[in-house]
Amino acid sequence: MKTRTILIWLLLVLAGGSLVYHFSKSSKRSIFTKRATGAAYEVLVVMNKEDWSSEVGKQLKKQLITPISGLPQIEPSMRITYAEPDQFNGLLSYVRNIIQVQIDSTLFTKVSVSKEQDVWAMGQEVIRIYAPSEKLLLPYLHEEGALLVSYLEEKELKRYASYLVESHNQWVKDTIKSLFNVQLFASKELSSFKVSTNFFWATDHGRNGRTDLLLYSFPYTDKHTFTLDYLVSKRDSVLGEQIEGGYPGSYMTTVKHLPPSYETMKRNDTYCGVMRGLWEMEGDMMGGPFVSYAYLDEKNQRIVVAETFVYAPNTDKAKFIRRGEAALQTLRFMSTD
Repeated sequence: MKTRTILIWLLLVLAGGSLVYHFSKSSKRSIFTKRATGAAYEVLVVMNKEDWSSEVGKQLKKQLITPISGLPQIEPSMRITYAEPDQFNGLLSYVRNIIQVQIDSTLFTKVSVSKEQDVWAMGQEVIRIYAPSEKLLLPYLHEEGALLVSYLEEKELKRYASYLVESHNQWVKDTIKSLFNVQLFASKELSSFKVSTNFFWATDHGRNGRTDLLLYSFPYTDKHTFTLDYLVSKRDSVLGEQIEGGYPGSYMTTVKHLPPSYETMKRNDTYCGVMRGLWEMEGDMMGGPFVSYAYLDEKNQRIVVAETFVYAPNTDKAKFIRRGEAALQTLRFMSTD
């Protein structure tokens, strides 16, 4: 037993921390699993070269690089790397997001899609697409390709949200709980704050790109609260008063000539309205993207809005706004029982 323990310890040391040790109760044996590698929002596409060069490959690529909604400039949803099937081995099998496409009329009779986690590495998402022909696969990608991209984007948001749960700003968490009786995990980088009645604001003062977080609440009156016009009006009212620019009399407002996108959904079992758009400072030369989640607190008949906005002139903004949005997705109402 002592020799076995020493052997396990030695293997862990030799792994240099890159491998995770798991004990499987079902097999009663130890399993070493590699952690997924690669940057956030990168995807490896594995398919035959001729298929990748065909209309099917072009359509898949088009869907994966669809511009991110709500940004002031074009930034792709995903960054793509490509490999042929016989190249897919070793380190490539550890990539965090993988799409495998196989077209073969002798194996498949219809288009099918499967999604699996942790196939070759921990924290990995693998999408497999099978089809008998390009003719059948192409319309599927036209109609459903955007959903595959949304699936990968959502998984990336959850990955970063999980990181925030493990490593977050405790003061921000405690302050937000005391103000709104909600739980929210935010970045440790937040360093400046403003707190008032039913309002919280924080920023990280990032040099290369500034990310801000804010929360505010107001009474829920009726279903018309969850309309784009109402939420934009409320946003302008609250932030116009609370968020000032660098010049006297300057204030934040929502860009109207490029209206925000809006959708409603269930988030953490809570009804939620999501806006994505652009903000600007009236009377100042500042602006950028924002994402706003309006959560319905049915028990207390109120709305709690959690928002992130970014100021990052002359640089890409996707990584900042996405990290901020991950924090918004961690919001949960605390029980008062």
